[in-house]
Amino acid sequence: MSKAAASSVSPCLPVALGELDIFLFGQGKHWDLYRLLGAHPYDGPDGPGYRFAVWAPNARAVSVISDANGWTPGAQALHPVAASGIWAGCIPGFEKGWLYKFSVIQLDGAVVEKADPFAFCTEMRPGVAARAWDLDSYAWNDGAWMKQRRARGLPLTDPVAIYEVHAGSWRWKTADYGSFYSYRDLAETLVPYVRDLGFTHIEFMPLAEHPLDESWGYQVGHYFSPTSRFGTPEDLRYLIDVCHQNGIGVILDWVPAHFPKDAWSLGRFDGTGLFEHEDPRQGEHPDWGTYVFNFERHEVKNFLLANALYWFKEFHLDGLRIDAVASMLYLDYSRREGQWIPNKYGGKENIAAIEMLRELNVVVHEHFPGAAMIAEESTSWAGVSRPVYTGGLGFTFKWNMGWMNDTLSYFAKDPIYRGYHQNQLTFSMLYAFHENFILPLSHDEVTHGKGALISKMPGDQWQQMANLRLFLAYMWAHPGKKLLFMGCEFGQWKEWNSREPLDWALMDFPNHQGAAELVRALNALHKAYPAMHDRDNDWTGFEWVDLSDYAASVITFLRKAPDGSPVLWAFNFTPIVRENYAVGCRIPGFWREIFNSDAALFGGGNIGNGGGVMARPAAYGDWPEYLSLTLPPLAAVALTPEG
Repeated sequence: MSKAAASSVSPCLPVALGELDIFLFGQGKHWDLYRLLGAHPYDGPDGPGYRFAVWAPNARAVSVISDANGWTPGAQALHPVAASGIWAGCIPGFEKGWLYKFSVIQLDGAVVEKADPFAFCTEMRPGVAARAWDLDSYAWNDGAWMKQRRARGLPLTDPVAIYEVHAGSWRWKTADYGSFYSYRDLAETLVPYVRDLGFTHIEFMPLAEHPLDESWGYQVGHYFSPTSRFGTPEDLRYLIDVCHQNGIGVILDWVPAHFPKDAWSLGRFDGTGLFEHEDPRQGEHPDWGTYVFNFERHEVKNFLLANALYWFKEFHLDGLRIDAVASMLYLDYSRREGQWIPNKYGGKENIAAIEMLRELNVVVHEHFPGAAMIAEESTSWAGVSRPVYTGGLGFTFKWNMGWMNDTLSYFAKDPIYRGYHQNQLTFSMLYAFHENFILPLSHDEVTHGKGALISKMPGDQWQQMANLRLFLAYMWAHPGKKLLFMGCEFGQWKEWNSREPLDWALMDFPNHQGAAELVRALNALHKAYPAMHDRDNDWTGFEWVDLSDYAASVITFLRKAPDGSPVLWAFNFTPIVRENYAVGCRIPGFWREIFNSDAALFGGGNIGNGGGVMARPAAYGDWPEYLSLTLPPLAAVALTPEG
């Protein structure tokens, strides 16, 4: 049917919504809410078309405006569904791909155009209209992966190594801004690249539709629509499917903490604070200029929980990384006195947000066994990754921001001063097992004037490259899962700019090739030795050998597998070669050198231990044996006993 013909057809009678649907929505527990609200294919007595439903309880009237009816308010009116706050109706002849919005006559009589909160597909920015779409046009081929994920359960003992990607700036087709790789292009290029380097997961910065490129996706306009910058929803499904077929999990950044104030978006949807609090002391983030979701309202909580479940169910995601969790937990987050309202007990904790996060994690883990929920939480809130039944928030993992800040601060120091700051390396082990941690080196650390990872390193170019290799080795050796932002794996010199692709020309230079080889070797080591990952969250998987040699800026420790088999790590944080350096051990025989960040393959000087050393049968401190090692400059070595 032509758009002109469709525009002449009035909406049919309201689509019947079951009492159970309405009840569950009112309770905040309709997990398939996105199949109830929004626009969906519909075949009624007047022929096929689309049915529409939107929640706007305080609106005077709602109608569908589209390119099919000339964007005329009131031409195709929706009808109120009793006792639900929902307006609904169907339009015969409406076809997939047609653009539409809702015209809302708000409580005060103002007429506004609003985007569908449940849109599954949208037009390319700067347009904000939704496209009529469907959910069931893709045939998945990742059944083996999904079955294995369910059987395996949470990846707490897996060798998780995550490659963080901003899809709009990983690579471009040409030098012109906007020549992005599509989802399908990324399936052909990014997936084999990540697989070759040995990463287990890709974490994408937000892919939900957002109008402003510079927001990187953290100011979401359409929570249910993958951004059209890179293709259709089916194209994103294809990318995730290809990842799974290549043994790579997919994590997506998710932003339930706030949303933008754009007039066409969720804010003041029906003329009232519907998705947000009316009071700016509760409903706005002063720093970000955004609204805060009203977590106390059941329907709003349902919107967020159903959205999280939507990404898992309809896109087969393996995890969500929840942004800005601290801003949700604290009512006084980034607010001065008088800018916030205490909770009912007089405290600063956001009780409704805490309850929402706990329910979110329980529901996700119940519906999708093996899926990971990851918190970017920057405070010392206790129990972020502990089960809800123990009083925790129920996340699978928490980003270890303390480790990241302390380690980067240490590495930025000239080696001559590092001995005075060794506690910045050792302090993290006082709390390393309080949570299930991910060690993040994310986009936040290589932009906004912070410089690239390698540019944080002191010294000449040789020392900077050596320090980069040492930093990465220390990160992989330290307990905790790993996350590395794109470009850091080959030592990009420029800080990340979302309006430029990575500087891939550097991969023509041996030193940068060597850095990538080092990451490949670390990921292989990480997978091959259970000591390196199986007890990431347990003290029994770690043991200090010596943390006291601050004069030489050397630390040594063991990572231990469940059967006790160890990997010994020794780190020399100075540019001085340490020969005949004694390191205690308790296992006699030959210790094979399984890793050396100074290897020529990685761009180093190839100083090491000739493949390994024999333990010497003489007590060294509290250790019954010791190894006499050569520690390369600004380097890490790892050894394990033969047999």
